[in-house]
Amino acid sequence: MAEAAVRYLRSNRAPAREHVDALPRPELRCVAEDERAPLDPREFRRVLGTFATGVAIITAPPATDADSPAGFACQSFTSLSLAPPLVAFMVGRTSTTWPRIARAGVFCVNVLGAGQGELCRAFAVSGADKFAGVAYDAAPVSGAPRLAGAVAWIDCAVHAVHTGGDHLIVVGRVTALGTEDTGDPLLFHRGRFARPAD
Repeated sequence: MAEAAVRYLRSNRAPAREHVDALPRPELRCVAEDERAPLDPREFRRVLGTFATGVAIITAPPATDADSPAGFACQSFTSLSLAPPLVAFMVGRTSTTWPRIARAGVFCVNVLGAGQGELCRAFAVSGADKFAGVAYDAAPVSGAPRLAGAVAWIDCAVHAVHTGGDHLIVVGRVTALGTEDTGDPLLFHRGRFARPAD
């Protein structure tokens, strides 16, 4: 799936960018049952849930005239590189939204504010019209939805896609970004939304 997405993006890439030397490709193979760590998935989630994260909504413009905007809630977003400016997010390999973002080849990261928990829940639902009643404008380079009330936005082009277990690691090249003076960010900690303490 990751290789197909990269092939598609390479064949439809618009402007050429400077050459970036790639690392040698690792050998990819399935993990055998006897190699799996004896971890209880619930305990894995419980322990990793102690790491507080911000919450973002990844959006993409329609890839074709027949498409609608795409978006999903994401807590696995991070900055990656300053030179070149890169960010990354992780998405489940079974996501139905990711193929639409891959077709668009661009996306906008909307960092949610403390009062946007309900918006996050709406974008976490599969199959619904996530943009119904949601105020947004177009990010300046990609045209991806830039959501009203977000504390920050990062406009990106898909730079690379890597496999990571049951997820894909999507690397984005930052093309524009900005912040809004809208208060505190929305946090996620121990399975709940939270606000930062002073």
